[in-house]
Amino acid sequence: MIVAGVDGSDSSLRAAAYVSGPARRQGALLAVVYVQPVLAAGAALGAPVAGTTDESAGDLAARIREAMDRMRGVHDIRWAFHSFRGDPFNGL
Repeated sequence: MIVAGVDGSDSSLRAAAYVSGPARRQGALLAVVYVQPVLAAGAALGAPVAGTTDESAGDLAARIREAMDRMRGVHDIRWAFHSFRGDPFNGL
């Protein structure tokens, strides 16, 4: 298994695309992981943090699925998208 941490930034998506090559060549599962940051300050003030991060995760998953669908037929890559809340540093 090869893990690629993504946060929606161009550089993280490029990194995930880069490691798709070794995953394909090795026949490994590419685990694309988005760790939704826990925004303690926003939650303490009553901001709807969970809904916002869930929406971000959903948008990111859709973007990744679209990219993988475009590659279907050209490259056969086993992949999975995972998302959970926590500290990105420790989560990955």
